[in-house]
Amino acid sequence: MRRIATPLLLVGVLALGACETRTQADPRPSAGASSSAAGASDADVTEHESGPQSPIIYGLEVPSGATQLGPLVRYRSAALIEAFQPELDAAEAAQQSGEEDGELPEGVEPTPTETTTPATRPSDDTFSLIDDAPRPDVTISLLRVDGSPTQVLRRLIAQVNAVIPDAKLDENDLSTYCQSQDRRITGCTVDAEGKTADQRDIRITITADPGDVTTRTGYPAAKKRPVMTVRAQYVGDPRSGQLEPRASTAQVPRDVEGKDTSGLIWPSMDVSAPRDSPLLDGRWRVPATGTLLLSGERPRFAAVVADRVREADAIAEDFASSVGTPTKDVVEDLNEISTTYTARGKDGGVARATFVLSARGSYAMLFYTPPRS
Repeated sequence: MRRIATPLLLVGVLALGACETRTQADPRPSAGASSSAAGASDADVTEHESGPQSPIIYGLEVPSGATQLGPLVRYRSAALIEAFQPELDAAEAAQQSGEEDGELPEGVEPTPTETTTPATRPSDDTFSLIDDAPRPDVTISLLRVDGSPTQVLRRLIAQVNAVIPDAKLDENDLSTYCQSQDRRITGCTVDAEGKTADQRDIRITITADPGDVTTRTGYPAAKKRPVMTVRAQYVGDPRSGQLEPRASTAQVPRDVEGKDTSGLIWPSMDVSAPRDSPLLDGRWRVPATGTLLLSGERPRFAAVVADRVREADAIAEDFASSVGTPTKDVVEDLNEISTTYTARGKDGGVARATFVLSARGSYAMLFYTPPRS
């Protein structure tokens, strides 16, 4: 049976979209206009920051010394979509049959007709025709490190040990996870897969990137500071993972004891790269309709906020379309609506762009995985 009503928590989100005043005929800034992305000051992004102890998922949280930029990125994996696709196909077939016969199953609404009035509200949840549409099984947090990178990374490792009890990651030797040159860290990856306390199979990946060590240049919008990503994904049977994530919430430590014994150091950056630098696939630049919140190179990502709903959606869709023909999946979850566009280029590169509409703003969270060399 189709879910008829959008959850009440989405009311504020939809009201945000309804407040837009620009019509379809309103002009967008021209390509030659001065980009807000290039001219934005650091103070412009503070309202889009989330501080320490902000929840991520499974008990993970933003650690002390770090700041999350933009919203959490939450989307359905290909495996999850594939698992529920047969049910969606059956529901769509039933709806089409009912429309043709003039009778619809109870609770199922007819397919809306096209209108000439532009809508600022995103599409309905892709799986809205079935009961209990699958929740996203991938969550990503993008972090700027404002405090000690060593301590921030160690705190995150301690959190992983609490969430996955059998992970037993070394919290006191960063050389286990970090590559270095002349003792200077060039990048770190922490990867753990296992069961939570309530036996849910998950994988957590943490990356840390100080910037371009060779040129001592920080990434655009990173304030010359290291950037980190935290990615958590349910990797067990897709249907079994549809329990409420908070059911697996662990109590994580807020700090870590002892000291790092690796002897590695984090190189400081002398300058920041301009906000209008090419990002992601090396060709994409932040358009004039967006403001860059944070970016990184390993992995390649860019977090962008736009003043208007349709502009954020366009930024996400346009980037994915520049790589290949995108697929689209819409998630109505919690107090946000997330529209994810995924495209694979002819060279094997993959673009994933998630447009997030929330009460805090309209965001385009962009990721690019280059082709394997």
